[in-house]
Amino acid sequence: MGVSGCGKSTVGAQLAAALGLEFLEGDSLHPASNVARMAAGVALGDEDREGWLQTLAERLAQARAAGSGLVLSCSALKRSYRDILRRGAPEVRFVHLQGDYPLLAARMAARTGHYMPLSLLASQLSTLEAPGPEENAQSFDLAGPPEEIVAAVLAWRRATGA
Repeated sequence: MGVSGCGKSTVGAQLAAALGLEFLEGDSLHPASNVARMAAGVALGDEDREGWLQTLAERLAQARAAGSGLVLSCSALKRSYRDILRRGAPEVRFVHLQGDYPLLAARMAARTGHYMPLSLLASQLSTLEAPGPEENAQSFDLAGPPEEIVAAVLAWRRATGA
């Protein structure tokens, strides 16, 4: 989880591969109306995200019911959003990728083919409610290489008995 440009997709895909689990890019499940709003530089509100979050929670619930794990990347910027996801899988763990504005902005400016404009980064950062430890979450610095972040996430999982 984290704001745009933090590396959710890259780290998530590598983490899923390391764990032998399915990876789901949450942005791929946004309705077209949400994508159009973001592409136009309009920040999503709670009501815009609700259906999308419910869909993600359903995918988590499906994986849980099947007895398989799932690595899901999504912003999950607010605790209330993470609460919706927990309804699908109460034991979900959140990996929060965090970093400073200049690094995030540089990453967003360098990527191509993504609908999220740099102009929405400040809005995402102001919306972000960093998860607390009571949320079964851990924050990781996004400045390092993805492989190091994945290794740190795996170490956290081992240390917490996941």
